[in-house]
Amino acid sequence: MTSAQALADAQLLWNYHQMHHVLRPCSVAIGLGSHDLGVADTTIELYRLGMMPLIVFTGATSRTTERLMPRGEAVHYRERALELGVPDSAILVEPNARNTGENIRFARALLECAGVSVSSVLLVSKPYEERRVYATARKLWPEVEFVSASTPMTFREYAESIGDTRLVIDMLVGALQRLMIYPRQGFMISLPVPDDVAAAYQRLVDRGFTSRIVQGASA
Repeated sequence: MTSAQALADAQLLWNYHQMHHVLRPCSVAIGLGSHDLGVADTTIELYRLGMMPLIVFTGATSRTTERLMPRGEAVHYRERALELGVPDSAILVEPNARNTGENIRFARALLECAGVSVSSVLLVSKPYEERRVYATARKLWPEVEFVSASTPMTFREYAESIGDTRLVIDMLVGALQRLMIYPRQGFMISLPVPDDVAAAYQRLVDRGFTSRIVQGASA
């Protein structure tokens, strides 16, 4: 049973991880592959709303997706979009990226090869990955403007959809640790972490929510 304090701390991290951007039309959307098909569905919905004329789905497979998406995350996302009526001409597939940095770098290269002019990008990810994706994109592609988006969900709704509250909290902790250590390694820009969020992170680490952290790295 997860304690009330741990749930409250997780809620702080959940709120922080989301960028709370106001959506606006962009040159292109990049849907970052993962186990969560909701990323594809949200990207499709934003396309239908006219937020972008072109979608790039990016992602290979990982340990968590190789069984669910054996043809690759981006390929499965594309198939989902085609099923829901998005024209093939509005979709580009980048099937090789295996981490967030590669998602951005490979998607950028694909767009450049296709001759697509990009001034703004709508980044679509899992809710708790918004800030990490944004910070990475700002580092690797500083010339364009980014807007972050994800499926509108509460922390409790997301935990219920995964079916494992502890795992979700572990993922929130791991994502925040990377936001704190990766800027020093040159992987992303540094974004300020409020004191209450940092304190909540430390309490969760102290309680053992550490299965998704980078071992041996000090935040």
